[in-house]
Formats: sequence, C-alpha cells, structure tokens
Amino acid sequence: MKTKIVSCLICLLLVSAPVRPVEKTAALPILEIVKFVTKKVIKAIDLRIQRLQNKTIWLQNAQKQVENVLSKLKLDEISEWTKRQKDLYKGYYEELAKVKSIITYYQRIKEITKKQTLLVQQYEKAWNLFKQDRNFKENELQYMEKVYTGILEQSLQNIDQIFLILDSFTTQMSDLKRLEIINKSADQINSNYDDLMLFNQQNVLLSLQRAKTKADVNQVKQFYGIP
Repeated sequence: MKTKIVSCLICLLLVSAPVRPVEKTAALPILEIVKFVTKKVIKAIDLRIQRLQNKTIWLQNAQKQVENVLSKLKLDEISEWTKRQKDLYKGYYEELAKVKSIITYYQRIKEITKKQTLLVQQYEKAWNLFKQDRNFKENELQYMEKVYTGILEQSLQNIDQIFLILDSFTTQMSDLKRLEIINKSADQINSNYDDLMLFNQQNVLLSLQRAKTKADVNQVKQFYGIP
C-alpha cells in the first residue's frame, strides 16, 4: 500500500511538472516527495521506539516485582508456586527480550533513514552550487538533473523497503527475512549515497578543469569550499 501511494505521488508530480530547461532556482520535482516520505518514516520510528521504551520500563518494573517476591520466599515456598505464576514470570522475561529486540531493529532502520536524509542534504548542497557555476552549460545541467532524479528515485524505492520492514512487525515475517531486508536496504542506501558523492566530485573536477587561469581555479575552489 505504501509503495502504491508513493508511486502515485511520483506520477502526479511528473505529469503536473512542465517540460522546461533547468532554471537557476529549479529543484527536482521528486525531491519534495523524498523529503516528505523520509520525515514520515523517521517520525513513525521515533513514535514506535518511544512506545516500546515505555513498555520496556513497565516490563522491567513488573519483572523486578516478581523477583522481589521470589527473593522473600523460602525454597519450599518457591517450589509450591503455581504454574500460572511461573508462566507469568517467564512471560515477562520473554516479552522484555522481544521488545528490546524490536527496538534494536528500529534503531537500525533509523540509521538507514538518517543516511537517506544525508543523501538529500548532499544533493541539495551540490545542486544549488552547480546551477550557479558558469563553467556548466545548459545541456550539462539538464544531464545532471536526470542523473540526480535517477539517484533520488532509487533512494525512494529503498524507503519503500523500510515501510515493508515497519509493516513486518504486525505480520508473521521471520527475523531472518526481516534482517535480510534491512541489510539490503542499508546496502542500497549506501550505494546511492556513494554514487551521489562520486557524481558531485566528478562535476567539481570538471569545473576545475575548465578554469582557465590560476585565479579562476582558486575562485572555483573557494566556491565549492575546497582547501
């Protein structure tokens, strides 16, 4: 369902976006979708983590109460405990372990989503500079726009996988399968980020190569913050 919603948003944006040359203030249409979905994921994860942490505190307190009762009983009294009481203690322990495991998953997912946020930030920083760089022609900026759009679309697909992982906690998905999806998403996000950074570096290098004088080179370096 999440995938369909995101796909529909992309289609609507692309249809409504007029065909135009790259403008100095232009931003990729898909960027706002990526930002919106990424923020939504982080907000959902933070909310779930908070709820699980509250549940952890409650379970820990309940477990301590049971342990306190156990410490006050004699050996023969412990052996006379009813099965329900023993199962209750066992249930607290198992539920606490399960909750802590899910929190670990959520923390890992949040790290992946933060890398997605960093990808967007690096894109915006570089793209805003490239559009102001006089060393690039109009058709070259249009090519950059296509490449950046492709990278952002791929990263959005990775967010779809994260939604799938979040939904998996309400289904019968195994931990092994869930971990497999998490690792795959992390690898893909890292790959997208590396592709973006490499493309940025190549464009900066091209601008430096086109600088005709030493003063021009220094100006380009200053413009991109290169020491």
